[in-house]
Amino acid sequence: MSLHFHYYPFPALAYGCSYYASYTTKRTLSTHRRIPPHSSTFSVITNLFSRNPNFLTRNTLFLRMQRFCSVSGVSKNKAMVERLQRYGVITSSKVAEVMETVDRALFVPDGAAPYDDSPMAIGYNATISAPHMHAMCLQLLEENLQPGMHALDVGSGTGYLTASFALMVGPLGRAVGVEHIPELVSSSIENIQKSAAATQLKDGSLSVHAGDGRQGWPEFAPYDAIHVGAAAPEIPQPLIDQLKPGGRMVIPVGNIFQDLKVVDKNSDGCISIRTETSVRYVPLTSRENQLRGY
Repeated sequence: MSLHFHYYPFPALAYGCSYYASYTTKRTLSTHRRIPPHSSTFSVITNLFSRNPNFLTRNTLFLRMQRFCSVSGVSKNKAMVERLQRYGVITSSKVAEVMETVDRALFVPDGAAPYDDSPMAIGYNATISAPHMHAMCLQLLEENLQPGMHALDVGSGTGYLTASFALMVGPLGRAVGVEHIPELVSSSIENIQKSAAATQLKDGSLSVHAGDGRQGWPEFAPYDAIHVGAAAPEIPQPLIDQLKPGGRMVIPVGNIFQDLKVVDKNSDGCISIRTETSVRYVPLTSRENQLRGY
């Protein structure tokens, strides 16, 4: 075995972005097959920050690597997915297929670079996560996004991941997005209507609702898969309650320092929680707090 550095696209840590902390040293096989990250990546981040006061600016090696590694200027969604596959971010053929089918350009603001591996502001102090974060969450939830299953997307934003969930669970399943900014709900529905998930929006197996995502969406519970697109100080109990036995939730937890948590509910209802990696998301908060100062 040998040691390799893996530099993945890393956006500036501005308010409302997420990042995948996988630029730490990874131990890989000689075939360069990537080993999934683990919670020790967090200590590497904090060490880097303490050593380099410019870590949160664009004056770092990692941010220069982002410009090198990003798919800026590539106009095709498929090329973005293939790039993420080459870097070992996407390892699932099903996730690759879904991300090729759901064109990211339909879910980002006009004038944005849709295929850059970077989070983007979508208004209302909210963001759409970078493609590598979407890929990670889809892969973590893949076994719970099988045809006929129910999926909940909390903080659904522009609707990208909700549409992806819908394609994975199919018309016999149910994909539900919850977003507490009504304007984002309206625009996300318009985005989905232009996408490959439009038929499921029409037949009702996909729906987006205005509401407080911290309370989940009980109407279609229990859910096999729950994704939360904003960081909670602690895991909301209503989301745990709405998770089906055998189900899985992926949720960023923390304030300044955040971890992506994988929450599994066993068949007997017992909960197990593990940390996947360190992340940076906008806070999961009330509508009023989110819009403060906007």
